[in-house]
Amino acid sequence: MSAPTAPVPLIVPTLATMPLRDTPRFAPSGLVFAVGSAFAFSSSGPLMKPLLEAGWSVSAVLLVRMTLAGLVLSPALVRAIRLEPGFLRRHAMTILAFGATGVAGCQILYFSAMQRMPVAMALLIQYLAPVLLVAVAWVRTRRSPSRLVLTGSVLAIAGLVLVVDVTGARFDVLGTVFALGAAVCVAAYFVIAERAGDRLPALALASGGLLVGAAVMALVGVTGLLPLHAAFVDVTFAGVAVPWFVPLAWVGLVATSLGYGLGIAAVPRIGSRVASFVGLSEVLFALLFAALLLGELPGPVQYVGAAVLLTGVVLVRLDARPAQVSAPSARGR
Repeated sequence: MSAPTAPVPLIVPTLATMPLRDTPRFAPSGLVFAVGSAFAFSSSGPLMKPLLEAGWSVSAVLLVRMTLAGLVLSPALVRAIRLEPGFLRRHAMTILAFGATGVAGCQILYFSAMQRMPVAMALLIQYLAPVLLVAVAWVRTRRSPSRLVLTGSVLAIAGLVLVVDVTGARFDVLGTVFALGAAVCVAAYFVIAERAGDRLPALALASGGLLVGAAVMALVGVTGLLPLHAAFVDVTFAGVAVPWFVPLAWVGLVATSLGYGLGIAAVPRIGSRVASFVGLSEVLFALLFAALLLGELPGPVQYVGAAVLLTGVVLVRLDARPAQVSAPSARGR
């Protein structure tokens, strides 16, 4: 399968040229939003899995998911356009970049990786995004992270390794490239959300990004880069058969809209670094939903990994230093 290339031109500029901001404040509401976002996102995988097994293509599920969520949040986008003259002229590039990277890019690249390597390994590489943000801030500001952040980063990734259980995973070069691209897109999601927080309503950015992502996904499907087909059959959760549209409706109307809406609102309140590490809890919540809906129970090692991961997130949060410095300071002014 050929690699999807549409989002790539926007990925590197997003991280390389996006000005840094100072985020010394910490709003508790942001932490609540971030956890809520991770919880909402985590239900998508277990609900999508039976659809994929029933004959739905990944691109078809993602297209419906993004379209429904974008439409649910569209009143916020319409309101922002009506209240701010020149809204689209000012924010079009931000919305396009977010939709191409933080919405379509990370999902296309992740699922492309998943088809070439074990799901656990692809997920693990994608969730290197928080460490990537720490590294980018380190390079750009020439200011080394604190011991708390470094220790928390190591513990978070170690815990993630245990949670996703990569035992016996095979290595695939192209799959690894796709997964790393997904990690860059996830990092771009947090960077764009943080920088847009003061001037672009969170729900408007989420809606615009999701609709752009849906357009990209439709283009990828129509051009044949990814297969686009659906199966209108019943699927089973915990022994109960439900129509195909029930999980799709939940994933699109609830999980994805809440996930993006709460996630974008959280980042300006707690900073991209903390938000990205809190986002790792999505893996833990996904284990819970997989157990409830699919009967996939976690093992003892995964419980240990969950404890280690949460310890790492707490250490990153305990760091009192700002994750970044303002753009003038970063340039030595």
